[in-house]
Amino acid sequence: MNQNFLERLSECVEFGKINLASPYPPQMKGLPGADEVTKEALEAGVTPTEILNDALINAMNKVGQKFSENKIFVPQMLLSAKAMSASMIHLKPFFANGTVKRRGIFILGTVFGDLHDIGKNLLGMMVEGAGWEVIDLGIDVKIEKFVEKVKEYPDAVVGISALLTTTMVNIQPVIEAIRKVAPQTKIIIGGAPLSAEYAASIGADAYGKNPQEGVSWLDSIAS
Repeated sequence: MNQNFLERLSECVEFGKINLASPYPPQMKGLPGADEVTKEALEAGVTPTEILNDALINAMNKVGQKFSENKIFVPQMLLSAKAMSASMIHLKPFFANGTVKRRGIFILGTVFGDLHDIGKNLLGMMVEGAGWEVIDLGIDVKIEKFVEKVKEYPDAVVGISALLTTTMVNIQPVIEAIRKVAPQTKIIIGGAPLSAEYAASIGADAYGKNPQEGVSWLDSIAS
């Protein structure tokens, strides 16, 4: 019985079926979505940990893999992320009371001067789907805001995004400021004009070419 719920939920997230009212994907029109299936599963005794590990993380891994192979694109990925978020709403009380353990805390923001957020949002949703608590600082995030949050969550990992060649240079001073207050903090950067070589040159620990790479790196440091 549990496996049936988990397979249905995984399918809802993989194909972006948010709830019963959602018309997408066409082949699942009129069927319950991630919202309803998660509620049913919990009521039937499926544990929150099973839902997270065996349905949500499993599905988002498939979504990330398909995205990295150009088999799906941003709109489909956003729908999958929204379906995952609809499920997570039912799990959040269990995270809050400690029933389900987060893999870690991920502080995320687009660097100051930059107003782009699609890539950042996708990464945040993927990382949350991988079992992390995500603290999204938004766009145009000043150095002081990153530092403040790192002080508040000293064990967190930080993700910094920049989508312009004119703003990518703003990442280095953020990293330097973070290192002054928390030298041990792991930092990953991402965005179209960046590269692994650039990440290394400014003191970042990693570069994520796409959301799946970012999640894979976080998994590697959490294990």
